[in-house]
Amino acid sequence: MTAPVVAVVGGGQLARMMAPAATALGLHLRVLVESPTSSAAQVVVDAPVGAASDEDAIVRLAEGADALTFEHEHVPNALLDRLEASGVAVRPDAAALVHAQDKIVMRTRLAELGIPVPDWASLPSDADLEAFLADHDGVAVVKTARGGYDGKGVRVVRGAADVADWFAAVADGTGVPLLAEAKVPFTRELAVLVARRPSGEMRTWPVVESVQRDGVCSEVVAPAPHLDPATQSEAVDVALRIADGLGVVGVLAVELFEVADAAGGPPRVLVNELAMRPHNSGHWTIDGAVTSQFEQHLRAVLDLPLGDTTARAPWTVMANVLGSSLADPTEALADVALLDAGAKVHLYGKEVRAGRKLGHVNVSGEDLGDVRRRAVAAAALLRGDASA
Repeated sequence: MTAPVVAVVGGGQLARMMAPAATALGLHLRVLVESPTSSAAQVVVDAPVGAASDEDAIVRLAEGADALTFEHEHVPNALLDRLEASGVAVRPDAAALVHAQDKIVMRTRLAELGIPVPDWASLPSDADLEAFLADHDGVAVVKTARGGYDGKGVRVVRGAADVADWFAAVADGTGVPLLAEAKVPFTRELAVLVARRPSGEMRTWPVVESVQRDGVCSEVVAPAPHLDPATQSEAVDVALRIADGLGVVGVLAVELFEVADAAGGPPRVLVNELAMRPHNSGHWTIDGAVTSQFEQHLRAVLDLPLGDTTARAPWTVMANVLGSSLADPTEALADVALLDAGAKVHLYGKEVRAGRKLGHVNVSGEDLGDVRRRAVAAAALLRGDASA
């Protein structure tokens, strides 16, 4: 039997969580890992070691593969263009992926598509930032156009001095371009995951609420509670328009701000960030949806018919395990099982560091308050916090 081969660039937890879905579908997963001890290397048999910037390593990874995909966006576009020209099925392709790599490119294209986004401007100089601040009540969010994630590469500023080091890095060629965005008075953060295959078929999961702490996702509630139907419809429509307009193949995560409507109507949404891969806001789907985001991503990149995205329960809450006082969170597995036999634990095999995403817990059920309490309590045990 010759199984379809999916090659994945990046050996973190997202590639690791593709492995069970690939096994169930009978696919051959090949993952380019950063080291032999990377999260994915611990569970994937075919796991060559190499860097995402190493053209020879990626060429070897893609050899004989039915599709080349990613668990992060940090792959040179020129390399992807060369792979596509040689006949490799790069999914999403370089023309789409650049919108998840470069925030200035993303904002420019979303504006062309008529997608609602915060006011923004690129910042060639500190004078441009001062002008933007003057037009936005003296406060703005400055971001690095490339490379930022989980709160990195993002600062709330009230003057150019607050990012003087970033401007200096741009000037000496060691930094990346900057942009400013209006500081949005949002009521909460939402996310929509949409999967799209090359034939154009698209499916979305329920809109979720993402709870952030210190710029990192702490919890995800599926579906987003008390979501106005009009807001839900707008959020889904925005995600579908982006996926189609950018020609995304695979899973696309659209992170959104929910903002009050000035005219007193239903809340509106503004697009905050994009990720063209499985995403933290979709980890709940492993246990809470008929088809997980990881299975769906594999289906999409191979242009297979997409799976059912219906939720399996009225509520599912995902709680991240961010750091731990334990040497290894697996020390708490028995405690979690005794506390809650229904809590589904997913650990990533990572070395413990303060604030690091070490895993997550999913809990599903009928009562949101109970489900959320249980998920948070189980995650606390894995962090070594027995008092939570």
